[in-house]
Amino acid sequence: MPTTTETTTAAWRTAGERGDAEAATACLAENAVAISPLTAAFRFEGREQVRQMLVAAMQVFDDIRYHTEVGDERTRSLFLTGRAGKEPFEEAQLLRFDDEGRVVELTLFGRPLPALTQVMSTIGPALVRAQGRPGLARVIRAATVPLHAMTRLGERTLVPLADPNRGH
Repeated sequence: MPTTTETTTAAWRTAGERGDAEAATACLAENAVAISPLTAAFRFEGREQVRQMLVAAMQVFDDIRYHTEVGDERTRSLFLTGRAGKEPFEEAQLLRFDDEGRVVELTLFGRPLPALTQVMSTIGPALVRAQGRPGLARVIRAATVPLHAMTRLGERTLVPLADPNRGH
């Protein structure tokens, strides 16, 4: 018989693959915290703030597929692939659970850099628009789009030059 952590993890994975932020939110403890891969400036604290982040994230990500899961009753690491706009990405999710098997902490890690800058240029504006601050959303978008363009260009043109398997 599955444990509460196994049941929550299965529900979390299904919600992610379906893009269902409300189903993902149902897996969270009331005091859940989400730690973003994009900033150390703040955390999303409490179920409602994490829900808002999940809603914005589900607008950005497509084709999510979990492929690896490791852990125990208190901590799980999930690994997935997907797309953020045109950018393929990989993500690791560290989930910590409370005594009832609810997610109390979610720490996210992502790669490659162009996918992260694509997320930054879309999720930030979506989050502040949802807070009723469309002007700030435009400013964030304007500030992050050039960063994404530079990282995308670098990934496609400069980074391949450093490939150790490339002939000299």
